[in-house]
Amino acid sequence: MKKIDNRYLRILDRILDRLKPINAPWAITGSFGFALQGVPVKPHDIDVQTDEMGAYEIERLLTEFVVERVHFASAENIRSHFGVLNIDGIKVDIMGDIQKRLDNGTWTEAPDLGKHIHFVKMEKMNIPVLSLEYEYEAYMQLGRKDKATLLKRWLLKHSNALTEDNDE
Repeated sequence: MKKIDNRYLRILDRILDRLKPINAPWAITGSFGFALQGVPVKPHDIDVQTDEMGAYEIERLLTEFVVERVHFASAENIRSHFGVLNIDGIKVDIMGDIQKRLDNGTWTEAPDLGKHIHFVKMEKMNIPVLSLEYEYEAYMQLGRKDKATLLKRWLLKHSNALTEDNDE
């Protein structure tokens, strides 16, 4: 497993401490979530996924780090309650109730994160992350084949979670 930059782990420890009172489900996602689960990637930011209420609560609990306030934002194939923090020079994206646009133009329902969160223990931290299987499916829906392929290869090598016939 690639060593994770200690700056990210220190910031994660602060985030975990500050988010103790939150009542919404939340998890680390994206490349940092992958790295925490052993995928050999180098994160460039920290992504936190939650529900709508959780996005605004995280903003409130980490208010001194807010660069971009949480608001409903939409791009071509994804939308969410989105905000940006900067903690010690590291960008932290908050995403609440993510929806993905399907090929037919409709939007998916926001995921029930509780079904996809599990915990990784690292350096005395109990870290909520989204399962790599869920991440694979999400990246496939977004058309991000590069990330999906990376995850699929890692999953096939390290677990029986996916089989070859799960292909695109």
